[in-house]
Amino acid sequence: MEGPEVPTEQLHEEIHHHVEHSRELWVLGVALSSALLAGLAAVGALMAGHHANEAMLAQIESSDQWSYFEAKSIKQGQLATKIDVLSALGKAPANADEAKITQYDAEKEQIQRKAEQLEKDAQDHLRTHQALAASVTMFQIAIAVGAIAVLIRRRAFWLGSLVVGAIGIVFLVQSFILGGQH
Repeated sequence: MEGPEVPTEQLHEEIHHHVEHSRELWVLGVALSSALLAGLAAVGALMAGHHANEAMLAQIESSDQWSYFEAKSIKQGQLATKIDVLSALGKAPANADEAKITQYDAEKEQIQRKAEQLEKDAQDHLRTHQALAASVTMFQIAIAVGAIAVLIRRRAFWLGSLVVGAIGIVFLVQSFILGGQH
């Protein structure tokens, strides 16, 4: 699974063009903040892709464990049926068969725990991915608003873009907190 794209190259070119032709100092601030936000967006996008991949892999491994659990259940069921048939015929089942049923129970318990842990890991990675994707979105919006500020020469829009960029940073920090839990 790929991470979110960050299609901001054209905006950067437009901002840099205006910086070269502008005498207003705040336009340079827009260019610098946009470059910083683009870097953060690139890092966030890369990390979002990583966590999406990890979530998918953990979910696949969990599914494999549940299939393994079902296979053990089927084997256990067949063995239990064999014991029931032997008992119905008045014959004693082999001690090894009884021990094998107990062994299947223990194995299934371990498999179930592992499958449930993998499901939890997948959900944790997905939550981290979502926080990172939100940060990338906020960074892209901030860059776009910064470009609009330069185009319409409104410093207030740049300040608004900085606020949106700060929200992106909050999501990025949140992803580190969520990512640190697994």
